[in-house]
Amino acid sequence: MGDKILSSGTPLRIGLMGFGQTGRQLFDLASSSDDIQIVAIADIGRPQILHYLLQSESPRPADFRLEGNFLHSPTQRCRIMSIDSPGEMPWDIFEVDLVIDATGIYRDEEFMRAHLAGGAPRVMIRSLPGDVIDRIVIPGINGDAIDARDRMISAGSPTTTALCLLLHILSESFVIECASMTTVHAYTSDQTLQDYAGSDYRRSRSAPKNIIPNGHDAGRWLGHVLPAFAGKVNTSALNVPVQDGCMIDTTLVLDRDDVTAEDINEVMRRGAAKFPGAVAVVEDPIVSSDVLGSDLSLLFDTQGTLKAGSHFVKTLGWHETRGHAARMLEVARLYAALDTSAEAA
Repeated sequence: MGDKILSSGTPLRIGLMGFGQTGRQLFDLASSSDDIQIVAIADIGRPQILHYLLQSESPRPADFRLEGNFLHSPTQRCRIMSIDSPGEMPWDIFEVDLVIDATGIYRDEEFMRAHLAGGAPRVMIRSLPGDVIDRIVIPGINGDAIDARDRMISAGSPTTTALCLLLHILSESFVIECASMTTVHAYTSDQTLQDYAGSDYRRSRSAPKNIIPNGHDAGRWLGHVLPAFAGKVNTSALNVPVQDGCMIDTTLVLDRDDVTAEDINEVMRRGAAKFPGAVAVVEDPIVSSDVLGSDLSLLFDTQGTLKAGSHFVKTLGWHETRGHAARMLEVARLYAALDTSAEAA
């Protein structure tokens, strides 16, 4: 994908805060590698239940066993700590190289600095930031721009990564004047099962019973990854009664009126080859469940490409959270390679 990943021969030591769906996917993916070790997990869940959930979701449940407060896999031996606040976790004890905050809750600078104060040399959040950030990194797009001085980083979000990859590939062949993206998104763990008074009116309604319109921060932060699109893309979300699997519905406004749907599809076919493991193209009439278990960040749907009028083109792309977990580990490897190069210089 263009980013250089070097190996120092010493596994990267990662601390993980939050063992929800993304945290478990990170651990599962790391357990299939020999260059990453997750050495500590901070989560208030009982270790027995966390282990049970990991086994229930992994395609290799027999690979994981629990011994006391230690979670084992063929390549991992990880201590589970009953801690729910970034400022309480003593990361320095575990000599971590990087902390991944996979909670999706602690997005603000104060929480990231709390991780750093606890001994984390660098912290990555699984979502878009709440206020400030040193860098948002999407592998293959701006991974070569990272700096060893970066301390607070984000790997974007599943939707943001899918959108950035789509825009990046298409903008190499077409001039996109502006765009509008709606993510049709599976409901999330912070939504309520029954109607319950929450942070706003719509999010107070039952997730399994409703299509719930939401805002999305991708448009706000897009310029940090793709400067040419700053202020040119509106983003929103529809949370739907589906547990897993998401889709981005993106309408592009092009400067030319002679671009066909097949032109768009052909550019995506060629572009996908530049992002092996992250982008692919599907020609079949798939639905959301067909993307489950995929490590891709964008599965472009050629049957969803439609020309509307002279300058408007509508596109569809699919993804699920496992692909985002895979990209987060790629970002971790990029910084490990950068640190190794700096030490060798």
